[in-house]
Amino acid sequence: MRILLVEDERSFARALCRGLEAEGFVVELAEDGRKGLELATERSYDVVVLDIMLPGLNGYRVAAALRERDRWTPVLMLTAKDGELDEAEALDTGADDFLSKPFSFVVLVARLRALARRGGGPRPAVLEAGDLRLDPAGHRVWRGDAEIELTAREFALLELLMRHAGEVLTRREILDGVWDFAFDSDSNIVEVYVGYLRRKIDLPFGRRAIETVRGIGYRLAASGG
Repeated sequence: MRILLVEDERSFARALCRGLEAEGFVVELAEDGRKGLELATERSYDVVVLDIMLPGLNGYRVAAALRERDRWTPVLMLTAKDGELDEAEALDTGADDFLSKPFSFVVLVARLRALARRGGGPRPAVLEAGDLRLDPAGHRVWRGDAEIELTAREFALLELLMRHAGEVLTRREILDGVWDFAFDSDSNIVEVYVGYLRRKIDLPFGRRAIETVRGIGYRLAASGG
């Protein structure tokens, strides 16, 4: 697995490179945002590990620029900051996952493998299921002509369901796809966020797009409900 690490703290970056290489990853290091953007644009990687606080261009701007250039390599953002607003901004600007320093190296490796399984193929400009539309790049959702406001995590859940419209996704697949390894299998976080989504994309419109498949998971109707 080829990893691009964009990190300006040299001692931390070198230690991380050694650890990842010991796990069998091939790692290339860029120490500023501009170099990271150049490498991620011109070369092929399985995952980009991107610090937010970088000289030249910060991580938010690098991620946004990659998506504007139709480069969909999965991005894992690292930051010394903590809080929902930082996580939301990371996701909104194009990151696929978010990890706050200090973090467990074991968790980092697991998340990198999960992101690599998703792949970085081209993503459609707008996803559609009936009159339900989602714009991944613009982070916008509509039911017919009505725009719906979602939190970053609600948006990620809906995007996953829409990419697999008509398919049943298990709770584990949803946890891995939206939260990766942040929650264990006993958590009810999936049920909680499915409830949030239903109250925003279904109930106000008299729809039942998100179906519960008892004992298995959830499915978004291909017709949008």
